[in-house]
Amino acid sequence: MRNSDGQAEQERDSTQDEDAVELLLQPRELDLGDFSVRRLLPTAKRTMVGPWIFFDHMGPADFSPGQGINVRPHPHINLATVTYLFEGEILHRDSLGSLQPIVPGDINLMVAGCGIVHSERQRPEITAKAHRLHGLQLWLALPDADEEIEPAFHHYPGADIPTRTIDGVPVRVMMGSAYGATSPVKTFADTLYVEAHLKTGQRLVLPETAERALYVVSGTLRLGGMTLPEHSMAILSGASNLVVEATADSRMALIGGEPLGQRFIDWNFVSSRKERIEQARAEWRAGRYPRVPGDEEEFIPLPD
Repeated sequence: MRNSDGQAEQERDSTQDEDAVELLLQPRELDLGDFSVRRLLPTAKRTMVGPWIFFDHMGPADFSPGQGINVRPHPHINLATVTYLFEGEILHRDSLGSLQPIVPGDINLMVAGCGIVHSERQRPEITAKAHRLHGLQLWLALPDADEEIEPAFHHYPGADIPTRTIDGVPVRVMMGSAYGATSPVKTFADTLYVEAHLKTGQRLVLPETAERALYVVSGTLRLGGMTLPEHSMAILSGASNLVVEATADSRMALIGGEPLGQRFIDWNFVSSRKERIEQARAEWRAGRYPRVPGDEEEFIPLPD
């Protein structure tokens, strides 16, 4: 989904449990027209967590018949997008000719590399009736050596994503390795993305990686003496054996991995080089990106 300018984010440094939580972020509410999102990354105080540079929580958004999401074709470079739905469906199209409905449990990985264009809409069968959309969309920065690779699209059905039960807690290993399981989703650097559902009172030891952040999709969690409210993101320290406890039925997402160094972000473009972003802006303005087959009539203009 497209990036957009947002209001100043609300965030605060943690003063409790400094050995566990370095920063507690609250989302910026952004209106994208058809629906709104909660944006956690990037922020003024924290741009990235490992290779992750963008984190949006979409919805839950309820649509009446005849309505739905309608994100026109737009470009990306030097990154990979990860789309995961809890409810609803999105129809992905891109300039490689990919045409893929995304449904709950699936993971869509779109590798922009040297440049790709995609749109996100919904099938008429979905918009013909009342429906809901709820999910996460994240961006991964690519390592320097992979920023200009050829674009690619990968779709992973939900049945292919490994699940484990840890101390009674159902866990999905979406990307990377944790809890003795390894996801089939392609990675370019050390990358971690784990989801878990905790009933009230359940506890879970968090997997370790170089950098990590815990997002509370729903419910309320407690880490040491700190309460992590719904829709907050805790940037975690490197402390070992961190244990999170649910004080209400909760869904959480843990992201992390190895840091890649400085990245610049401008609209839908991410790169380690400012001049590459200027080049991408000029090329989109001049209409030099490929079209999206089946969705050639519209596009999102370059914002001023």
